[in-house]
Amino acid sequence: MAKRKGKGPTPKAEDRHWHGKRQKARAIKNAKRTGTPTLGPGGRAKAAAAAPGGRPAGARRANGEVPELVTGRNPVVEALRAGVPGTALYVMSSNDERVRESIQLAADRGVPLLETGKNELDRLTGGAVHQGIALQVRPYRYAHPDDLLKGAAPLVVAVDGITDPRNLGAIVRSAAAFGATGVVVPERRAAGITAGAWKSSAGTLATCPVAQATNLARQLKAYQKAGCFVAGLDARGGVTVADLEIASGPFVLVVGSEGKGLGRLVADTCDMLVTIPMPGRAESLNAGVAAGIALYEVSRLRA
Repeated sequence: MAKRKGKGPTPKAEDRHWHGKRQKARAIKNAKRTGTPTLGPGGRAKAAAAAPGGRPAGARRANGEVPELVTGRNPVVEALRAGVPGTALYVMSSNDERVRESIQLAADRGVPLLETGKNELDRLTGGAVHQGIALQVRPYRYAHPDDLLKGAAPLVVAVDGITDPRNLGAIVRSAAAFGATGVVVPERRAAGITAGAWKSSAGTLATCPVAQATNLARQLKAYQKAGCFVAGLDARGGVTVADLEIASGPFVLVVGSEGKGLGRLVADTCDMLVTIPMPGRAESLNAGVAAGIALYEVSRLRA
């Protein structure tokens, strides 16, 4: 039986002579539309190799984390002034004094500068108002709660129910100022270390470690077993912080939220509830302010 005549198997698109030219034309068109060059075949691997940490800027990490972005001219320049650790600075143009200062600060700190277009920046920021600039912030690496038990008489600050990152940053700042070995926060339903926390900490997050606890009450019990006295700061306390002489040894100060204070389980776990006497008319203090006052008294007792 004679073989039928034909042209043979149909070649794949990438094997045709026009494929390379068409791909190049598409890349140029996309670059004009987005303001950034497309990666193209193999480009993602090249970008990953060139980027810090071996991954393209803005890429999702293996654990699902997406780097935080600080957007807007004032927030970005303030974040860079405060020493917030950035991994990339995205800029559309440098025709603004604050943008130029951000570029200079980023260069001084070794933060890569990436020129981008509006469409790409809109995509990266999820449509947020960015004013042509965005700072990508490195995810914070939390310490282990046991790492805070340093020295013969560690001083740990535990935070319960704080949901504002700025308050958390202020507490870290006070903890660093008055010699605490670190701060422990709940893993869920609480503020974490964000760019806002970095800014309000005035850079002290670089030296004062923060740990996450899966269950704060359980972690406080672990500190008690390790020999720490745990005192909760609460308006219901029967002892003032200034009279808490036991704070001279291994000590954990627990600070609650402004509205609800300490959670029931956390309060029940504390060895004692202590208070800050307020002869004035205010019913409560900002959590960051209360932590600062209490830590000052504790540091005085420990001196």
